[in-house]
Amino acid sequence: MLSSSVSLPAATQADAVAAAKARFWNRIARKYAAEPIGDMAGYEATLQRVAALLSPSHAVLELGCGTGTTALRLAAGTRRMLATDVSPEMIAIARDKLAAQSLPQLRFEAADADVPVSGAECYDAVLAFNLMHLVSDLDGALRAIVSELKPGGLFISKTPCLAEMNPLIPRVLVPLMRAIGKAPDVLSFDATQLLSTFERHGFEIEAVERHGSKRKDIRVFVVARKPQ
Repeated sequence: MLSSSVSLPAATQADAVAAAKARFWNRIARKYAAEPIGDMAGYEATLQRVAALLSPSHAVLELGCGTGTTALRLAAGTRRMLATDVSPEMIAIARDKLAAQSLPQLRFEAADADVPVSGAECYDAVLAFNLMHLVSDLDGALRAIVSELKPGGLFISKTPCLAEMNPLIPRVLVPLMRAIGKAPDVLSFDATQLLSTFERHGFEIEAVERHGSKRKDIRVFVVARKPQ
């Protein structure tokens, strides 16, 4: 019988964490797909901003693509686009959507954002929307993103900064919802902390914006560049 003090190898631990994330998102995938976007005006503003940063010559990677709504809107403006999500059920829904459209440059694959997809520095842009607070290790995820980007490539993200909410939400409500299986594990930080982490990994911050149409927007939109 194994002692409870024996720790799993790092790779095994990472696989277990990814599997747990996949189970959570698989379970809610159909409900997630059916829910309307909460701030459509803010979402459209972000799409327009991102589309202006992409080019038909770009190879693009989207991490945490969910059911593919954003990738399906942006792919036509790229040379090729790979959109990934940790949840196979989310990817299945995204592929069903793709089957109804003519976007040969777009592909969906199941993959965990905490580890590199290729690590080959082959993408002109990496996109991550409503994701960076959901990764298991922010520093590890950023190292993976750096490894995907060509020198001079763009990391474009929009991230809920939970530390900017009422403190009772990240400290009390979110842990309670996690305990009953209604919320995933999340990281709590504010925009200043997030930007500092980006810079620690060598990114040059080019733009910091808020696109929400409501009075308070905790989702910070960031355009960051990997140095040449």
